[in-house]
Amino acid sequence: MKKFPRNSEIEALSSWILDESKKQGVSGADVLYVQGRSTQLSLMDGEVEESLSGTSVGIGIRTIMSDGRQGISYGNSMDRFSVKELLEWSIANCRNSEPEEGISLYSGKLVNDPSLFLEDPRIYDITSEDRMNYCLEMNNHAKSMDKRIISVRSAGWQDGYGSSFYCTTTGLSGWESATRASCGVALLVSDGTSTEMGAYGESSRKLDELDIRYSAAESVRKAISYLGASTIKTGTYSVVLDQETTASLIDIVADLFCAPEIHKGRSMMKGQLGNKVASPCITLIDNGRIAWKSGSSSWDSEGVPTGETLLIENGIASSYLYNLQYAWKDGVQSTGNASRGLSSLPDVDTTNIILKPGTESGEDIISSIKKGLYITEFMGLHTVDSISGNFSIGAKGLMIENGELTHAVSGVTIASNLLDFIKRITVVGSDLKYFGSVATPTVVVEGIVIAGD
Repeated sequence: MKKFPRNSEIEALSSWILDESKKQGVSGADVLYVQGRSTQLSLMDGEVEESLSGTSVGIGIRTIMSDGRQGISYGNSMDRFSVKELLEWSIANCRNSEPEEGISLYSGKLVNDPSLFLEDPRIYDITSEDRMNYCLEMNNHAKSMDKRIISVRSAGWQDGYGSSFYCTTTGLSGWESATRASCGVALLVSDGTSTEMGAYGESSRKLDELDIRYSAAESVRKAISYLGASTIKTGTYSVVLDQETTASLIDIVADLFCAPEIHKGRSMMKGQLGNKVASPCITLIDNGRIAWKSGSSSWDSEGVPTGETLLIENGIASSYLYNLQYAWKDGVQSTGNASRGLSSLPDVDTTNIILKPGTESGEDIISSIKKGLYITEFMGLHTVDSISGNFSIGAKGLMIENGELTHAVSGVTIASNLLDFIKRITVVGSDLKYFGSVATPTVVVEGIVIAGD
């Protein structure tokens, strides 16, 4: 197995890059180095379909001129000659770029927060035999649950780990490491008349948080629930979104609070701070410091400590998300939401997004609905217009009649406006669940027009 360069070698090389950049007349520079290893296994009907393992290293160099010009270059060769060429390219790109206002480097400190628990030592010890056993157990458990299963298209497992090193000409210098693992099942079911597909997966930094049997069971439940689906009559309904569907919706809402989208006129949240943008039962939080979660880190990609930002409080828009540049433009502090890859300049992104839960369980919510639609999947949600908020998307789920889930529903369309939709949320459940870096409960949306027959 290929070994990563020693930390001391990367630190020395990065220090040399920063020293050389100063000699070339730039006003500032930073270096981002990442290394990682990932392994995945996927079975189709119990047979190996895909088995991959890879190791990667990379380095990105950003240089900055005093007038706000920036340049970036990246590569995966760590020898001094190759890195020297990268620095030359970065400086050339910098000199040929356009000046921008607010470009700066953070001058604080990089402090690792051990309470975030970004690494699970057990993931480092996973073997090929372990991965095979995980996949076989998911495959076999799914197949054993229902005779209508005709194929387990994929029972997959992936695990990996990585480290990053960040340093700047302002004196920042630090390492951070993390682990990750994921599992998932996708399968086909048929009742002789219709065929449906169901899939479910989980991911976590912590091995014990993954339940392979639950993932298999959820994929079966979802697939079976869609069998025999039919449309419903066009009308106005109470809509209940399950946790995962709510997560897909809230993920889009949270992205509207990223400052670059506001400044570039690409978000309907522009000018909305202090205004009502959602139901009073909606409180939405971005928090990059939650233990074990995939969006957590000690600092962002500019070295600014991550933190907690209230995006919506009781339906009122409260704050945007910032990196250093856009914080300067708005005269505020960075929220620690800078995001950057090796080949890109700093942007802004969310960390962990949490929709604050209420007090009612998912079961109690459903039992309180006389006539409605329990939506388990939106189709085409990515087509929501981020400026106007208008959307027209497909949906699948189950009919709710007198507090009971009855028959499967598909072939229906919801055309609405995002702001109007989230203002119509009347209940937020207590059953908070994480889907990657987004945590949401069940919610109820009242008075939604659904187009069917």
